Amino acid sequence: MTEGKRLPQGKVKKRSQLKEIWLRFRKNKLAMFGLILFLALVLMALSAGFFLDYDTDVVKMNMKDRLLSPNAQHWFGTDHYGRDVLARIVWGSRISLVVGLYTVGIAMTVGGAIGAVSGYFGGTVDMVLMRIMDIFLALPGTILAVAIVGALGPGLFNVLLAMSMCRIPQFARIVRSSVISLRGQEFVEAAKACGTKNSRIIMRHIMPNAIGPLVVQATLNMATTILGVAGLSFIGLGIEPPMPEWGSMLSEARDQMWYHPYLMWIPGIFIMLAVLSLNLIGDGLRDALDPRMKN
Repeated sequence: MTEGKRLPQGKVKKRSQLKEIWLRFRKNKLAMFGLILFLALVLMALSAGFFLDYDTDVVKMNMKDRLLSPNAQHWFGTDHYGRDVLARIVWGSRISLVVGLYTVGIAMTVGGAIGAVSGYFGGTVDMVLMRIMDIFLALPGTILAVAIVGALGPGLFNVLLAMSMCRIPQFARIVRSSVISLRGQEFVEAAKACGTKNSRIIMRHIMPNAIGPLVVQATLNMATTILGVAGLSFIGLGIEPPMPEWGSMLSEARDQMWYHPYLMWIPGIFIMLAVLSLNLIGDGLRDALDPRMKN
């Protein structure tokens, strides 16, 4: 009976801690605005397939309707191929958000593993892994991404690979510093004394306590990834046309910017909104997860 009562108490305690973080996050008005804005973009991306057909509404050319200004039928107008700009913006949100999510997921997984192993074992392992990360950090991320995509060629998979490799060292550094500060704590020493395997100590005891900075870094990196993918597509090294992507839409609109400026303004505004929302969420999470902000 006693054990049966203790388990719910532990669950209530865990829920109350998450609730406390949520309450601190909710007090940040800018962070809540960023969250609502980001959820609206996600909802738009998820609903694209229900209201718009990719082949007929997004990529099919319709030259008789080319370069129409925003109107009741085409809310954001049409481009120089007669394609509806709103439809391409909606489908482009899928690509930008998915690339950002996958890139951060890969970089966080690989970089987190490298940082955890490096920080936990130290010594030669730490020196070798961190020198490899220093080599990547010595190169500007944009130049490294351009070099990788230039060597492999444009395309969705190559962009994912290039952006992930640029982000891995940042996550490795953050996780390493968190693990170093935690590996000497009493609960880690107690786990070692009980004969717990190193892999289990890292996964079950250290990483859950290092997740805060990792989550904040993930949101901020997703914002820079969306910008990076848009930049690569703008110079012709990112997502290949006719697949809609906000950066490539900006690039295609360069010739029309004086006579049809909406073709550049609209994708530029959506890139700005996506990056702004993620930065606001990251700032809010940083404050909510900081124990010094409890009061």
